[in-house]
Amino acid sequence: MSPLAVQASKQFTHAAISEITALGNGLINDTYLVKTETEQFVLQRINSLVFPEPDLVMENLFALNQHVQKKNSTEIKLIIPKIIRAINQGCYFIDQQNDCWRALTFINNTVSKESISSQHEAEQVGFALAHFHRLLCDVKRDLFHDTLPGFHITPAYFQNYQLIEKHKGSSFDGEKVQLGRTFIDNFQSKINVLEGAWQTGLLTERIIHGDPKLNNFLFDKQTDKIISLIDLDTVKPGLVHYDIADCLRSCCHNSQSNTFDLEICDEILNSYLKEAGVFFTHHDYEFLYPAIQLIPFELGLRFFTDFLQGNQYFKVDFPEHNLDRALAQFKLCISIEKQETKIKQLIVDYRLG
Repeated sequence: MSPLAVQASKQFTHAAISEITALGNGLINDTYLVKTETEQFVLQRINSLVFPEPDLVMENLFALNQHVQKKNSTEIKLIIPKIIRAINQGCYFIDQQNDCWRALTFINNTVSKESISSQHEAEQVGFALAHFHRLLCDVKRDLFHDTLPGFHITPAYFQNYQLIEKHKGSSFDGEKVQLGRTFIDNFQSKINVLEGAWQTGLLTERIIHGDPKLNNFLFDKQTDKIISLIDLDTVKPGLVHYDIADCLRSCCHNSQSNTFDLEICDEILNSYLKEAGVFFTHHDYEFLYPAIQLIPFELGLRFFTDFLQGNQYFKVDFPEHNLDRALAQFKLCISIEKQETKIKQLIVDYRLG
């Protein structure tokens, strides 16, 4: 049991702590389940290197909770975790190491999954993400802070990569490193597709989740329906294309072969567009495939750059972990490109307007 987690947990409850266990496998924050005799809640240490202004993260979560609570209860199909205030009524606790801790309600009798094993699960993911977007499509964007400036801005990640490669790249060689460099060089012409569309007004920012990978969806243990979308630190203004593409990247990635599962993509897109199509525009549909192609590259680029920097951002289990992650994402990009015609046809087939 982490002494720091014990200290932090005591700031959010007067009850005696009976158990603290690690929760989930996130790459950014440290997350724990805290149990007392009368309650249980989620405790998180917010990674200050990633989120240097945790108060803004908490203000976004508060704005999200307030907006959803104003909805008619019959409209809401997802449970949004709520902030648990500290004993001193603050929204978070700063420890002696200057780390920020916060507590959220624990959604019981649920399970997260690392892979999709049925059509039903894929349909649930598509609907849940679209429903999240739909709940927030009418919120004022200026109520939310950009807690991660540059997040999902692929041209900025590419510029950072070029800088790191120039100053540190000579220290790295080998076949795998060269494969990564070559793929990045060959992808350059597609890097600005989403940002260019936003800058010219073809795409509009909305409020997005920011990290809708599969294990951030909680399935009810009894019904196997998704009842919550968690890990809300990255909620911010952005393009919904980031979310749907990242969700497909996560759910359709066969990690054994690094290929893109078209059948899962089919089910997710179908259920997503049935719910999100009510606010989708012509251009939203037009840029779906470019987004699906871009986001795996973007993550691979971030993994590759972090490898060159000495693995400072993502947690790793061994020195070349981020390099291997990068190459896996690049292989996924290749699989997506080979199925471009079929993916575009799915978008046409499920278009509502």
